Order: sequence, then structure tokens, then C-alpha cells
Amino acid sequence: MAKEINLKDLYRVIKKRVWVIGIITFISLILGWIQLSYYTTPLYQTSAKIIVGADEDHMKTLRVIIKDSRVLQEVAKKLNLPISPEALAGKINVVSIDSSQVMSISVIDTDPKRAADIANTTAEVFKDEIPTIINFNDVIPLSPAKVNAWPINEKSTLSYVKYLIIGLILGIGVVFLLDSLDEKMYKESDIEEYLGLPILGNVSKMNKRNSKRKNHIKLNLVMRGGEFFDHK
Repeated sequence: MAKEINLKDLYRVIKKRVWVIGIITFISLILGWIQLSYYTTPLYQTSAKIIVGADEDHMKTLRVIIKDSRVLQEVAKKLNLPISPEALAGKINVVSIDSSQVMSISVIDTDPKRAADIANTTAEVFKDEIPTIINFNDVIPLSPAKVNAWPINEKSTLSYVKYLIIGLILGIGVVFLLDSLDEKMYKESDIEEYLGLPILGNVSKMNKRNSKRKNHIKLNLVMRGGEFFDHK
């Protein structure tokens, strides 16, 4: 017969097998630590900034041109990168800072120095190529990209919180699964629910110590002439 778990039984179910939740959560944290330590490739991010003397409509066009294959093919050639312009474009993100004329060329790569080289070279090639593309030359370098030695996906508290939550969810799920498969009856209400009948009474459990003590008392009481005497 399927069991129904209500809010009143929730605490009992979790408390009975809280150790299961603890073990699964611990295993989840260990697996998370292994994943972050040995199977996650560090990614590094840096950005170069340039000033572009154009209005917002032209800025949209210029942001597209920066990631165009004509520009990035020249970037890959200068840096001797064995990747296609399309793959290089996937590493680059171009945004205008606070709707200003300052444009940020951000690069994410597995090598911190290469990320800085790509950002700076992209800014340089864009400045050189844009006059030949749309007859525009109002581009001024503002700040070059610097090598950032700290990966953006390094181990953090937030990463471990994610694995902690996963462990708790899995642990609670397993606990309720085990409870649904457990056919033992722990309370009078379980029996009433199973039989569909009310319980009229119960029999107390007698332990061996109390049983031996009562038998000893009975043996020491002897009836003589309607009176009880202690027979020792």
C-alpha cells in the first residue's frame, strides 16, 4: 500500500535517515572539489579600451566590424594563432561602457598572456583597418589589456554552495525514496491507516527483568489457611 507523506511526517522521515543526507552531501562536495581541482580548465579574461568618436548608431556598426573576419584574420596572422577568424570571434566580446564613446574589447582565453595579446592586437588592427573599410579614423587607444593571472572560473565559495545544494536535494530525494519502500509500521496511526480500523487498546512490552522479578514474588507467596505468608 502506498504511503502518504504529509507535513506532519516530514520531520520524522528526515530525522530517521538524516545520516543518509549527510553522506550524500559530503560525497557531492568531494566530487565538486575533484571536478574544480582536476577537470576544470582555467579561463583568463582581460580587456583593452579604445575611444571611438562616433554616435550610438555608428558605434553599433563599429562593434560588428571589430569581430569581422577581415579584422580577426589579420589578428590571427600577426599573433601566429592556428585558429579561424570564427573561433577567434568566439573569444572576443565588444561593448560600449555606459553608453559612452569608450569601447571595451574583452577577451577570454586559457592563456592569460595570449588573452592580453589578442585584445591589444585586435584594438591595433581595428584602428589600422577601419579607415579602409568605412573611411573612419577617429579611434584613439585608451588603455591596453594587461595580463590577468587570476582565472575567472577558479574555485569559489559559490561553486561549493552549488554542490552543497545538489547534495542536499539528492539526499532528501533518496530519504523519501527509502521511506516509500519501507513497509514497517512505526506508529498506531500507521496501523489504523493500513487496516482502516481504529485501535481500541494496546499491550505493553514486558522486559525479561520485570518478568523474572514478578515470577520470584509469586514463588515466595504461599497461601495457608486463607492467608499469605512470605516463604523464604
